[in-house]
Amino acid sequence: MADSTDTRDLPKKTRRNILDTMEIDTRLLGMIGAFVVICIVFDVWTGGRFLTPRNIFNLTIQTVSVAIMATGMVFVIVTRHIDLSVGALLATCSAFMAMTQTAWLPNLVGLPLGSPMIAPIAILVGLVVGTAIGAFHGWLIGYLTIPAFIVTLGGLFVWRNVAWHLSRGQTIGPLDETYVTLGGIEGTMGATGSWILGALAAAFTVYLMINARRNKVRHDFPVKPIWAEAVIGAIAVGAILGFVWILNSYEVPIGRLRRIFDARGETMPEGYTAVYGVPYSVLILIVVAIVMTVVAQRTRLGRYIFATGGNPEATELAGINIRFLTVKVFAIVGFLCALSAVVASARLNFHSNDIGTLDELRVIAAAVIGGTALSGGIGTIYGAILGALIMQSLQSGMAMVGVEAPYQNIVVGIVLVFAVYVDILYRKRTGD
Repeated sequence: MADSTDTRDLPKKTRRNILDTMEIDTRLLGMIGAFVVICIVFDVWTGGRFLTPRNIFNLTIQTVSVAIMATGMVFVIVTRHIDLSVGALLATCSAFMAMTQTAWLPNLVGLPLGSPMIAPIAILVGLVVGTAIGAFHGWLIGYLTIPAFIVTLGGLFVWRNVAWHLSRGQTIGPLDETYVTLGGIEGTMGATGSWILGALAAAFTVYLMINARRNKVRHDFPVKPIWAEAVIGAIAVGAILGFVWILNSYEVPIGRLRRIFDARGETMPEGYTAVYGVPYSVLILIVVAIVMTVVAQRTRLGRYIFATGGNPEATELAGINIRFLTVKVFAIVGFLCALSAVVASARLNFHSNDIGTLDELRVIAAAVIGGTALSGGIGTIYGAILGALIMQSLQSGMAMVGVEAPYQNIVVGIVLVFAVYVDILYRKRTGD
């Protein structure tokens, strides 16, 4: 007879580590760790030039355009599709908006250059064009059942050359002054506005954490220890305020300040200084990230999107119109491509033929590096944005150390394949 004290068959109590206690997403932690390592390596390699406020400011505004489109690409890939046309669609929207500002409104409508209505009308034209083209792609894919790869590959060729036709192959610019402020360089919030934004963002973050904890307690769900909540909240608030502090540390060059005062017919006071602060383009990205996250996590559309990616057959049997859902998803991507076109062309202050070139690959890579599964059903908005930041950091760092563009693309390609392999191993280990 077995000894009554034998405990071999009794379940063992597992000891939770600190990550389990704090309920931290290890995939997100890994991406943040990779980003930190990249920054440290390039900062050492460049002799401390990579982590300067000036370079972080430039890195931020260079990331925005791809990051905005990557948030939409998450929905596309989650529903088991792909979109190879986003870069070309960006170019078409940019061409429409540039021609609206410089030719159509002044010459056909008679709206004078510098009118405050030019920028809003041009942006509206671009958003309508982008949304319509995206919805058209979705209709071809959803209702005519043409594979998304073929539709968007065709769109890559079509829309890139539509952009060329609209501009006659010429660079269009300079663009409207109000429009240009959305590019990031000419339009920033300044020190005071940035600190106000940072304070509001920090307060909103703390509110969301407290509200989420209350909801869990109200429904008798397990919650993290108070100390864990406090640590995570402190890290989040510190990251927000630290980011604002860094951007507020980048001073506007004296020569630029003098030109601004000269343009006003004024004399710059002795010892006068000013800082850039948070660019308006980053504010746009923040709004997009919040809206897309809410759509993904708190709306019926988001639940349908992830359900479709997880099991299309069961979703269709449940009565969800997958065809119309496909139209909606690609319309969202088209809208975001147009918004990215605003940021990209405004940053350059002109439309060029090569704008958005290879952006489709950068956007897909950002979404995949950020944890979006190509098999569908899994993906996060914040992951795609972080993926875009990692890619831009790699490219910017390599450019600073003198690596030529072809070799930069080689490294990005290797990183993409490696990231997918690591994600496969992670999913096997966690059972996702």
